[in-house]
Amino acid sequence: MDLATLPPPILISDERGLNGLLAEAEGATRIAVDTEADSFFNFREKVCLVQITVGERDFLVDPLARLDLAPLGRLFADPRKTKVFHDGEFDILILKREWGFEFRNLFDTRIAEAALGVESPGLAAVLRARFGIELDKSMQRSDWSARPLSDRQIAYARLDTRFLVALMESQRPELESRNRMMILEGECARLERLVPAPLAFSPDEFVKLKGARALDLAAQRRLRELYAERYALAERFDLPPFKVIGNDTLLELARMDARSEADLTRVPGFTYKQVRRVGAALLDALARAEKLGPLERSPNLPPKDGEPRLGEVEFELHERLKQWRRTRAEQLGIDSSLVVNRLALARIASTKPTSAEALAAIDGLLGWQVNLFGAELVEVVRRGLHEIPTEAPGGQRRRFRGRRGGG
Repeated sequence: MDLATLPPPILISDERGLNGLLAEAEGATRIAVDTEADSFFNFREKVCLVQITVGERDFLVDPLARLDLAPLGRLFADPRKTKVFHDGEFDILILKREWGFEFRNLFDTRIAEAALGVESPGLAAVLRARFGIELDKSMQRSDWSARPLSDRQIAYARLDTRFLVALMESQRPELESRNRMMILEGECARLERLVPAPLAFSPDEFVKLKGARALDLAAQRRLRELYAERYALAERFDLPPFKVIGNDTLLELARMDARSEADLTRVPGFTYKQVRRVGAALLDALARAEKLGPLERSPNLPPKDGEPRLGEVEFELHERLKQWRRTRAEQLGIDSSLVVNRLALARIASTKPTSAEALAAIDGLLGWQVNLFGAELVEVVRRGLHEIPTEAPGGQRRRFRGRRGGG
């Protein structure tokens, strides 16, 4: 297909244009949706563009033109219209967070590809494989908050939704013929139920940085203060924290316990420009850490989005369940997250169901999963309870740690 022959997209920056889009969508049954945000350029990310394809028309809606997107809410919530996303979890969460939208009748083409066993389900790879279409992804991390949008940004943005309905139409019969529609429907129902996490910051979240827990408690105290200071600086400069100072550099600062700007210049990855801009603030943070002294213990972050806490027995059971899931995923040729998602698997380990009825009552476990895997899951639990040593009195309980998202 020659992309140059496509009709130009319709840019919407006022109420009249938005009303035109809504009128166009009124009679449609399938609508493709995507968003662009500015998380690589600003402290608090925001929606900078909403792309919507209806039939043969591609619309680019500009929320930064003081345009109220609330009227789109009824479109997204209408169960009669299929909303087609590709890897839509982030888009759905940010649209819910900013406008409180609800979503009904979703079809995620990335989930569909994954359910069909495709190893590279990214949009560019999928469109190349299915339709021979080559997408230019060079604008993916451009500054979407800048105005006016460039011609390249506009051309890039409209293609993110242009072919999604056609893609869905090619995937649906394959999913049905291979009895995989229930996977797609279950995951899309999960997307509909997503709740945005509160925009809150805790300095104890420094332990999420790779290598943080390997530091001694004095270095962890330094890292905690540096992590909090970086957040404050990022807010002041309206930059994402990683653009103030990178995680690896932050850890190196915590390890070496710098005392002067001269020390800072010896930290790998810490430029002279950064020293001039934020060096004094970081040295103040290190001085606070020295005054406070080492942490008493590494922080144990509270569970999020329904994560259970696992004791030693449950932790071992969870490891066995993960091994079962890996094996089953390999047999089915799909990602393990689609067999049973991470939260449901942890809840199985936590509640230890030994009957199909108890298993079916677990939040997040879908009917098709109970029907297809129920006997196997119950057997893994029963065998584990028989073989795993009983937890010693006062044994430490572990917070379930897993990949965020649907995994």
